[in-house]
Amino acid sequence: MPNPLLVFDFDGVLVDGMAEYWWSARRAALVLDPGLQLDAEPPAAFLRLRPLIHQGWEMVLVAAELGLPPSSDNPAFSRDYAGTLAPALHRRGWSAPVLQQTLERVRAEAIAEDRRGWLDRHRFYPGIEARLRQLAGEGADWGVLTTKGGAFADEILVAAGLEPLFVHGHEQGSKPQVLQRLQAMGRPLWFLEDRRPTLEAVRAQPALAAVRCYLVSWGYLAAQDHEGLQAQGIHWLTPQRFASPLADWP
Repeated sequence: MPNPLLVFDFDGVLVDGMAEYWWSARRAALVLDPGLQLDAEPPAAFLRLRPLIHQGWEMVLVAAELGLPPSSDNPAFSRDYAGTLAPALHRRGWSAPVLQQTLERVRAEAIAEDRRGWLDRHRFYPGIEARLRQLAGEGADWGVLTTKGGAFADEILVAAGLEPLFVHGHEQGSKPQVLQRLQAMGRPLWFLEDRRPTLEAVRAQPALAAVRCYLVSWGYLAAQDHEGLQAQGIHWLTPQRFASPLADWP
């Protein structure tokens, strides 16, 4: 059997970029609405909502909503996160593409003005860089599949001296779509994520039944995300198991 191809989500699996998320989301929100009152440090509500955020444009919207006075009808504080996105966009007269473009422009400007400062807002999780460099010795290749702009993920990887087989950002389509294309390489795919709904979306597609799915224990998780994984066909991956030989992974 061919050696596995490990496909890593980026934010929350390889890199903790919480400081950068808030910095960029806050700045993008202020570009679109200069009257917002947003602290320089990420508020607790943003940290709490981060496990629910799927795409970059949502971060900008969440940041903007956190600039409103807290109230029972404030969408950013609603329990129905997914159900509040469209109404909040409509109320502000914004669109997801405009938010995404603004976020990426803010990031590109930050890199041009102070690349080192932008890079320093990210940190690799402990042991990640060393483990990625070990994979070649086990006959495994690895790549990155992220909802971040691919160029931004690549900027961080290059600075760390890491060389994945590929970096696919949101420009290439949804993660299930990209995984289907990667299957054409004829390699067993092992997909590592910190967002359970993404893994459930992969498991729901018969065409991706052969993809081995892992939910990492160290990412941006909700408290209950580790429950009932086996019934979903998803493996729980701890740092200890991640550091072990691939032959020992579930």
